[in-house]
Amino acid sequence: MEINGVEIEDTFAEAFGIQVSRVLVTAATKKLAKIAATEATGYGTSVIGCPAEAGIDCYVPPEETPDGRPGYVIMICNMDKKKLDHELLERVGMCILTAATTAVFDWMEDADEKLTTGKKLKFFGDGYEKQLDIAGRTVFSIPLMSGDFLIEGELGIRSGVAGGNLFIMAENPAAGLLAAEAAVDAIKAVHGTITPFPGGIVASGSKVGSNKYKFLGASTNEKMCVTLKDEVEDSQIPADVNGVYEIVIDGLDEEAVKAAMKAGIEAAVQVPGVLRISAGNFGGNLGAYQIKLQELF
Repeated sequence: MEINGVEIEDTFAEAFGIQVSRVLVTAATKKLAKIAATEATGYGTSVIGCPAEAGIDCYVPPEETPDGRPGYVIMICNMDKKKLDHELLERVGMCILTAATTAVFDWMEDADEKLTTGKKLKFFGDGYEKQLDIAGRTVFSIPLMSGDFLIEGELGIRSGVAGGNLFIMAENPAAGLLAAEAAVDAIKAVHGTITPFPGGIVASGSKVGSNKYKFLGASTNEKMCVTLKDEVEDSQIPADVNGVYEIVIDGLDEEAVKAAMKAGIEAAVQVPGVLRISAGNFGGNLGAYQIKLQELF
C-alpha cells in the first residue's frame, strides 16, 4: 500500500492498556498556563524509566474554561492507579500550585472513577483553605503569597491506551526529522491524545531487556539503528534509509490513538524524502491492542 508514493508497511503498532488522568490547567495568561502545564508534564516520556507518561493535550480558550481564563489540558498516565494517584498529587502540588496564578479542574469525560487529589492538596492551606462552587464544580481555594490557588476536589481517571506508534523512514536524517515534526503537529489537533517524548519525537527506540547486560530492563534497538545497519545481522533498516524517527502516542481510547496515528502518517508522507512508514510491535505477545497501519486508511 502506498500514500503519496510512500510505502505503508503491512504491520501493526502494539499498544497497551494504561490508566489516564486528564486535567485542565488555567492561569491569568496563556503563557503562564503553558509554563505550568509544561512543568507538570516533565520527566514523563516512558514508564520504562519515568514515573509516568505525560504531555500537553490541547489549548482551551477562556470562553470554554470554568474560570474564564486560558488553559491547557494535560494528560498523566501510569499503569497502576495508586501510582497515578501519587503522580497527580506530586505534579499538581509541586509544579502547578507553585506556578503563578494557576488553577486546576477535572477535564475527564466518562471517568471510571475519581481520585481525591484536590481534597488531599487542600491541607496545604493549613486550615485557611476554603470550599467554593465554580460552575457547578466543588473547588478548594488554597491561600498563597501571590493569591489563591484553586483546585477541583476530585480528578477523574479512566482506562486508556498507551504505546500507539509509527516509524518514519527517510532517505536522510533531515527529511525524517521534518516529517516527524509535521506528524507531531498534525497529532496535536487530535484531542484526547499526547505524544509524551521530547517534542513528541522518539530518538531512542528501545527493545525489552539487553543482549549483553543482564541488569538492563531495556536497551537500544540495534536492529532499528541506522548507523548499525551494515553491522547488525537482521537489521530492519533498508539500504536506502538513513533517517528513522518514531512517534509514540497515548490516548483516552483506541479510537483516539488510531485517529492520531492516521493524522501523523498523512502529514509525514507529504514530506519529500520519506520512503516508508512502519510501526513497532512485539509480535502481538505483550500488548492488548494491535493497530494495523493499512487498516487506518
